[in-house]
Amino acid sequence: FQKDQELQQIQKWVEKFPGACPRWLWGSKVSLLIYEPDYMKVILGRSDPKARGSYRFLAPWIGYGLLLLNGQTWFQHRRMLTPAFHYDILKPYVGITADSVRVMLDKWEGLANQDSPLEVFQHVSLMTLDTIMKCAFSHQGSLQLDRPSDPAEEGSPEGGRGAGEGQEEEAHGFPGQPPLGQRKSLVCPALPALQDGLHFRDHLDQMPYTTMCIKEALRLYPPVPGIARELSKPVTFPDGRSLPNGIIVYLSIYGLHHNPKVWPNPEVFDPSRFAPGSARHSHAFLPFSGGSRNCIGKQFAMNELKVAVALTLLRFELLPDPTRVPIPTTRLVLSSSNGIYLHLRKLPNTYGVQDGL
Repeated sequence: FQKDQELQQIQKWVEKFPGACPRWLWGSKVSLLIYEPDYMKVILGRSDPKARGSYRFLAPWIGYGLLLLNGQTWFQHRRMLTPAFHYDILKPYVGITADSVRVMLDKWEGLANQDSPLEVFQHVSLMTLDTIMKCAFSHQGSLQLDRPSDPAEEGSPEGGRGAGEGQEEEAHGFPGQPPLGQRKSLVCPALPALQDGLHFRDHLDQMPYTTMCIKEALRLYPPVPGIARELSKPVTFPDGRSLPNGIIVYLSIYGLHHNPKVWPNPEVFDPSRFAPGSARHSHAFLPFSGGSRNCIGKQFAMNELKVAVALTLLRFELLPDPTRVPIPTTRLVLSSSNGIYLHLRKLPNTYGVQDGL
């Protein structure tokens, strides 16, 4: 691999080899790169441990928690933590998330300049850290205000920079409003929920088009590009092919999501792939992995994304900077090697309430 070219190389392999291919590292050392859904389901349905070589360098930094544990110890920890991520438990955190997002947007109002773009990754990172610290550790205060981000720093989120144009009308859970990305100056009819102070937690399941856009962004730019497993016993795939134990299998989520045999025109941002009632693929959940070791914080993350998108689009129109197109690259998670730069245009407050919500 050349530096920052791994994702481009995976896309070439996906086009050349339809389901999987071996990667010979040195001598007899080999790993199997998989990006075919039926193959991936077999591995995700097993309890093979994560490959030690891929994750051992993380242990001194984060310790042995759910991410690195295996076997019975992992199962015990997971069973203990699962109730904390129940849907009803997460509802009160939605207000905390909204407060953190508003702090970020207030900062953007002071920094927004139509003539120059703003590097937003550092701001979004501090906002998400703020939310986690408050929800998980009852932190008081705001990390965003304690440690202002430096707009000159480079960085990138996992994705979500695509903006889709939809025929379906929706604006943050309110039927009858213009589609996302097309919102102009609105004269909103009297909405008691807005005037009384809308609680997001009662409306998160009423945002179908926003959810479609988020899922499509996660398909294009999955936060975790892949997962490595070391086979603890032989495996046989649905087509009869098999692997012995001891082989390292790399589940390429990025490769799956850019596989033209799975997703027609995979490089096109098309939220309708996830429209309710459409022929959605059973592996659409893979940005959060699947099987017994799926992401325990999936619902928390989706709630945070919906709240952040809704509040942001109530206050700003977002435009990409054509001179600084993000370059996806693989770090610990998917990121951009040259940052995420956006032009921000403040929208008028046509809802007649402070902060829109």
